[in-house]
Amino acid sequence: MTQTDGGDPIPDESGVTLDGANGLRVFEETLAATEREVDGALRAANVAVRELKRALASARSGQVRDLRKALSSARAAAAGLANGTTALDEGFDFDDQAYLASGAYVKELLAEAAAQGVVIVEDGDRLLCYPSLLRLLPGDAVVEIDKVRERRLRPSVLVAALARAQERGPRFKAEAFLDSLRMAYELVVASEGKRADGVVRLVDIWAVLTMLPGQRGQYSKQEFARDLYLLDQSGVTRTTRSPRTLLWSGSTGTKGAGTLVTVARSGQQQRYWGVSFTSDAPAEARP
Repeated sequence: MTQTDGGDPIPDESGVTLDGANGLRVFEETLAATEREVDGALRAANVAVRELKRALASARSGQVRDLRKALSSARAAAAGLANGTTALDEGFDFDDQAYLASGAYVKELLAEAAAQGVVIVEDGDRLLCYPSLLRLLPGDAVVEIDKVRERRLRPSVLVAALARAQERGPRFKAEAFLDSLRMAYELVVASEGKRADGVVRLVDIWAVLTMLPGQRGQYSKQEFARDLYLLDQSGVTRTTRSPRTLLWSGSTGTKGAGTLVTVARSGQQQRYWGVSFTSDAPAEARP
């Protein structure tokens, strides 16, 4: 997404010419222009349909002069529609897969999100947008949102959908997740010979939760961190299945290795490092 020293627009990796301040809105503007052209074609189609209805009515009533006039008008409208549709089809040659793969689409999506007041943060191959996790699949021309494939790629439409998802809030079963977290915690405690209420790094718990082949690809660290935040926000620290209470631990590792990071609804980064489970329910502690 660059310009020459003289300010002339040049093509980016997708082969699409990017120009000045509108460079970040290439996909959006291309779709908007196509939308306007298709709308014009639809108006031409409506004219053809209207004239054909007039011809039908004239044929039924025997008004031959009006019939000839309506058929002539319908033919002209249909010819214009055919030419316009052909031009539309041949003219829309946007290389969506190249644009998605170039990184330009992500930049455009982030710019659109900022314009709509929606926070999206890049984290490796994922985009974090509370309470959703997005993954771009350029080869399939889709965005995967929480493992559901979304083909509506127009930035303004996609960001609006993410904003609505934020308003609805997450569908999250806090107690079920907490039970899974506790059971994995107990396995780590036993394998490492820790005290029954010792602090365990969350990345080690994630490793237990995803120990079976292929599971790490199905449940990423970003998804785990998102679920930790949702659990944290739920306020649930114990379940009916166990008298033990969850205690969050920041320790000195909060900014070091093993820290899991996600994005809160406010857009601020939320960090998680370790947890313990205790039976005497001490006050929660986090830096």
